[in-house]
Amino acid sequence: MAPDRHPTLGFLKSGSVINRIVELPRFLGALFHRLRHPSHSTVVALTSLALLPACVERLSALHPAGPAAETIATLWWGLLAGATAIFLLVMALLLPAFRRREPRAAPDDRRQRLWLWGLGLAFPSVVLATLTGYGLVVGERLLPHAASDLVTVTAEARQWEWRFGYADRPGQTTENVLHIPAGRPVDVQITSLDVIHSFWVPRLAGKLDAIPGHVNVLRIEATRPGTYRGLSAEFSGEGYLGHTFRVEAHDPASWGAFLRGDAP
Repeated sequence: MAPDRHPTLGFLKSGSVINRIVELPRFLGALFHRLRHPSHSTVVALTSLALLPACVERLSALHPAGPAAETIATLWWGLLAGATAIFLLVMALLLPAFRRREPRAAPDDRRQRLWLWGLGLAFPSVVLATLTGYGLVVGERLLPHAASDLVTVTAEARQWEWRFGYADRPGQTTENVLHIPAGRPVDVQITSLDVIHSFWVPRLAGKLDAIPGHVNVLRIEATRPGTYRGLSAEFSGEGYLGHTFRVEAHDPASWGAFLRGDAP
């Protein structure tokens, strides 16, 4: 079989780190050339990537529809910004290192220590400490604290269904559909009848495990009425991919109708 002579693939198959660094400009040039003169397959791939966010928005934690999910999304963007800042700093330090020539005089140890300790250690440490502190604050904020207008529901997982019960509607359950009022905090008491599952409605809150013989409580809230998709976010057997449910967030009138049994 003839060797692959494509410049981009050749870069990825280079035998050593030094070779890859030296060939980086050639690799980027070939990549930019393909983007400026795209083939049919390239156009299809880029179009698919452009349409992908629209396909996954209903399961995207970056399209929050409630205060808990919005807090998590803000933390995610903060982590991304911090990681980007550290990455750009490392790249900025690498560039002069590659372009630097052999010094004619002895290097300035004081200046080198400034770069090493000041930018190489202090800056990442400050960024990471800030993000860690903010993450702890966010985590405490997401805990289910006392609330005057709190609604309590139960979520019982099994292979491969979800059964939901309602403290305000004793004796009544729904299968694979969770009904909640919009604009009010809802505590979901989560458990499992068989194996460990995971309750997750990405646009409303984070995820929490459903453990047999144990009850975990997750606070969720939908800012406005609507339908939101939920799923089990933990592998639990062959039917895992179909272990989904939906959340119906009601306005006050339809929530009252649901509690009276007038709505499905």
